[in-house]
Amino acid sequence: MKLILFLVLGILTAAYILFWIASVRRTRRQDAERLQPASAVVPDVWQILTGFVTNFLDALGVGSFATTASIYKLRGMVPDEMLPGTLNVGHALPVIAQAFIYISLIEVDPITLATLIAAAVVGAWIGAPVVARWPRRTIQIGLGSVLIVFACLMMMSQLDLLPIGGDSLALKGALLATGIFGSFWLGALMTLGLGFYAPCMILISMLGMNPKAAFPIMMGACAFLMPVASMQFVRRERYSLRPALGLTLGGIPGVLLAAYIVRSLPLGAVRWLVVVVVLYTATTLLQSAIRERRRAASEAAVD
Repeated sequence: MKLILFLVLGILTAAYILFWIASVRRTRRQDAERLQPASAVVPDVWQILTGFVTNFLDALGVGSFATTASIYKLRGMVPDEMLPGTLNVGHALPVIAQAFIYISLIEVDPITLATLIAAAVVGAWIGAPVVARWPRRTIQIGLGSVLIVFACLMMMSQLDLLPIGGDSLALKGALLATGIFGSFWLGALMTLGLGFYAPCMILISMLGMNPKAAFPIMMGACAFLMPVASMQFVRRERYSLRPALGLTLGGIPGVLLAAYIVRSLPLGAVRWLVVVVVLYTATTLLQSAIRERRRAASEAAVD
């Protein structure tokens, strides 16, 4: 089963890379027609460093979506309406690298692994076109809300308030059906910017599985669903190219460093810092949505 998963993932990865390259070439041709330099698609040092740090932490279990969204918001690197697409497009290839690593290292029942991954992909396939059509204010409210959820989940984890799980590496019957249902919705929410790690860990633990099983399930699900979702964002040009390229170019080395050299770190203090930063980012997104609503109301009153 692992061989089949790797084969399908390899084909999907190749298709995604070719699709993205074609899109980048089209963007460069458009830039040339507008007399913009080639550097318009080349990521800068900050964008690459963001990819390295966030994916390094992601491979160690902190997650990457919330941290990346926070950095982008704090530095004003990506417009709010482009955040979901940029996160999915840019982190896709680093997460695929993680999937190959963790599926190889950690044993999980192949039926459980395959069905939860498939459910997440279907959720992403349905969710991505919806999110890609959302206006700026809706994305601000949606992403701000899911970041608050992420921060609460991480706080609960830090305070040992989450289920600790069991020893099982497989789901059967009603538990498997529950896992499939939950994975579907996590895949859909992933396209909005809610990271998969913390919710997946909670789902796996509540179903009585070994929390370590969350790693191949999480990485495998994200590796399959993110290219699928990303193609929707790329097709609709609902992402920022340079930051996304920075996440990819910096992210893959970050994953390899974390997985093969560092492997583990005392991350308690880092997670608390992430909670604070993410809550601040969520607050600013929601405040931006409120300001835009008031501005729209004022303009309507003038008209």
